Amino acid sequence: MGKKRKWKARGSSSKARGSLYAEVTDQIIAELEAGRFPWAQPWDASAACAGLPRNAISGRSYSGINILILWGAVNSHGYAGQGWLTFRQARQAGGCVRKGEHGVTVCYADRFTPEAEKARAAQSGETPQSVPFLKRFTLFNVAQCDGLPDDLTAQQPPLPEREIVPVAEQLIAATDADFRIGGARAFYAPLQDYVQVPPQPAFADQINYYRTALHELSHWTGHPSRLHRDQKGRFGSADYAREELVAELGSAYRCAALGIVPTVRHADYLASWLTVLKADNRAIFKAASAASKAADYLLTFHSPAPSHAQKAGLAA
Repeated sequence: MGKKRKWKARGSSSKARGSLYAEVTDQIIAELEAGRFPWAQPWDASAACAGLPRNAISGRSYSGINILILWGAVNSHGYAGQGWLTFRQARQAGGCVRKGEHGVTVCYADRFTPEAEKARAAQSGETPQSVPFLKRFTLFNVAQCDGLPDDLTAQQPPLPEREIVPVAEQLIAATDADFRIGGARAFYAPLQDYVQVPPQPAFADQINYYRTALHELSHWTGHPSRLHRDQKGRFGSADYAREELVAELGSAYRCAALGIVPTVRHADYLASWLTVLKADNRAIFKAASAASKAADYLLTFHSPAPSHAQKAGLAA
């Protein structure tokens, strides 16, 4: 992970932040009680990983049912590209499939003419009859491989220019987190301790890229080496829902602190976890408290620009 930073709260602004947290939390609760619709994914999965699946060695595009099979694998696993190859092709290219990776079974349909049929047709003067066959084989995405040449791991053609928010970019870089961009899913991998988000131009409104990045970095703060939150809950469980509450509230706090105004409202996402709030009337307070700690942790990496007064003092 590189250098580590020791976290400590910034007491000088704790009161201001406390009022900000309360204001955001109150607003979210009000929207939840108003019955807002659940959040929808703010990026276009097809734009995040555009193109037809292709063989990374030959460049030939796959066809038929294999397109759907490989598209599904790219979307479900969050691979950053549409390049595929066999285990043997990876070895021949100088790389290898990582241990523990599972391939995708695709099929190859063709026809062949047995030698006996050719001989029979030659004797009878008839047209030889070919026999259809279906061959199964296993492919691996280039993202599942190590040691491949750069030309095989090259990304898709560049997406449109990014709409960069410098203050958010500075914070992301300053965390020194393993922050990966690519694929069609946004997630934090606790065991491997890395964050991944789709490319910013894949978002319908690019500002929502930062909302999503800050959400996943909220999860990142819960690692045992940082704030040590329980992140073992499986999808659909109450523990999973509580951690999502923490991440979304933390993202809302940081967006507010950095002056970022997403077009996808955090409350819309939280509406899908309303069951947890109804089951425990203290859940929102627990989540808000944990989110405050996560927000403070990340905001220690943020260096705000000096005010006019501070600049004047420096000049003096």
